[in-house]
Amino acid sequence: MKAKIRINPAAFGDLKYIKEYTSQNSEESGTKIVSKIIENIESLSRFSEKGISLAAKIEIKTNYRYLISEDYIIFYIYDNETVSIQRILHGRRDYLKILFKE
Repeated sequence: MKAKIRINPAAFGDLKYIKEYTSQNSEESGTKIVSKIIENIESLSRFSEKGISLAAKIEIKTNYRYLISEDYIIFYIYDNETVSIQRILHGRRDYLKILFKE
């Protein structure tokens, strides 16, 4: 059974920012990067747990899973047949600080 995909407002804003930022040099480049991210998100409907558990990598208890797409990391939570995309952040950003605002 396919899981439902829900993109939270923060993640939608991340996608919009990625498109704007990566399109500065080339509209085609921005479109290509965002299309690849969306393709990876859509694949989660069939393989919801294909991402890596973030808790396995850090010493913080969390339900986040992540999937790498190009230079970006898609953070999501899979629960009750729903994949909830939380954030989409560049790999060089301090994503732990962004995700777990202390």
